Amino acid sequence: MGAQRGRDLLLKLDQEPNGSFVTVAGLRARQIALNATSVDITTSESAGRWRELLEGAGTRAASLSGSGLFRDGASDAAVRQLFFDGAIRPWQVVIPDFGTLEGLFQITALEYAGRHDSEVTFEIALSSAGELSFTAE
Repeated sequence: MGAQRGRDLLLKLDQEPNGSFVTVAGLRARQIALNATSVDITTSESAGRWRELLEGAGTRAASLSGSGLFRDGASDAAVRQLFFDGAIRPWQVVIPDFGTLEGLFQITALEYAGRHDSEVTFEIALSSAGELSFTAE
């Protein structure tokens, strides 16, 4: 994957959970973390006393954090209301020339910042709340 324009990394929200995603923000900086826990099934009879793991067990989780600009006032209001409601909604993260990560997320942090001579920016953190899918581009 070569260099990509940061403005092409988009955060999309399905506010009414009806399959209709709307771009709410462009992310200037972001971090996506995919994690999995393992289930240790090692016993005293494990070969060479090496740890053994149970395939397909454990839990998986994803978190996303980023900063950027809201698309418009309505997008800001929708995201802010989801935060205050503690609502879980379908989100998409569009990563140019890589793919789209989609699934249920909850907003776990929402911060605003701004300078007197610049635009208002936001920082957001989302935590997965269900199964995720990835569609390669």
